[in-house]
Amino acid sequence: MRKIFFGNIHADYLTLEDTLNEIEKLAVEKKGGFIVTPNVDHIVISEKNDDLKSAYADASLSLADGKPLLWMSQIAGFPLPEKISGSDLVRPLLIRAAEKGLTVYFLGAAPGVGLTAAEILTKEIPNLKIVGVDAPPMGFETDIITEKETLEKMLSANPDIVLFALGAPKQEILMHKWKKQGVVQVMLGIGASLDFISGKVKRSPKWMSNMGFEWLYRLSQDPKRLAKRYLIQDIAIVRIFIKMMKTPPKKRIVFSD
Repeated sequence: MRKIFFGNIHADYLTLEDTLNEIEKLAVEKKGGFIVTPNVDHIVISEKNDDLKSAYADASLSLADGKPLLWMSQIAGFPLPEKISGSDLVRPLLIRAAEKGLTVYFLGAAPGVGLTAAEILTKEIPNLKIVGVDAPPMGFETDIITEKETLEKMLSANPDIVLFALGAPKQEILMHKWKKQGVVQVMLGIGASLDFISGKVKRSPKWMSNMGFEWLYRLSQDPKRLAKRYLIQDIAIVRIFIKMMKTPPKKRIVFSD
């Protein structure tokens, strides 16, 4: 599979249809695996977070989440085929799961959000089987007992696909950890997707997303939490991209099995 690197992490050359086929294959084979959705924030965080960097290196699929990655790939001379954010992927994936008889589990988001999203989605999608919803307490992944209980609860539901709505880098690091522990479910990081589906958080209009301004809409909705991230921390992407462009073109792309 062809990959393009943005600093420490990469994105795969996949269309939405390719992605659905690959996830279905992983779920049917029951060999485990997890899917990540890199964006500018992930690229910047990975510069200082070795656990996130390692998670990306071991991910089954890495899907470009955001127009900036497409723009950078185009300028670099190796354009990615399309943007595939976790939020855009959820509904098509659940439709495919329902068609193929694959079961789904929701992990994360605030209490009640996952249940509301599950009710909405099961009404929308005929034959969709959501076999469990769990909203573990904040910081559960740092407590050995609570994390073990969360994992055991998920395993007891025996889903084929698990959607992690925990946010980055928590969801990526936890999926990586559980894969190394032998989890055979396909795991996918979806960030705030359940918040959007449930109506708890309003997503940007489609035109803003298509223009690459979804971050600006989210900033306007929650400036106190996101201002530092978007306006200060993520500026580092400029330095990372300049370094990327100084890399010989043949080294920006990697081919793997």
